[in-house]
Amino acid sequence: MSAPAERARSSRPRVPDRCVVPGCEEEVARHLALAEAKRAFSNLPDSGRRAPLCRTHYKEWKKATRGERTLDRLAW
Repeated sequence: MSAPAERARSSRPRVPDRCVVPGCEEEVARHLALAEAKRAFSNLPDSGRRAPLCRTHYKEWKKATRGERTLDRLAW
């Protein structure tokens, strides 16, 4: 028998996702839950469940929510 069946790949080139923050056109580095991303960015669109963020906006989110996330971890 051969190796596990490989998925058929499309011949179209993959288009990179863009950051969801209005005005930002950078490529996506991380995906967050939309509710989590709205803690730091209130002007995000309400479409979908996930919020793709570029590296710069992901860092901003980490800095803006650092205290909340620390308290959430301590509550375990």
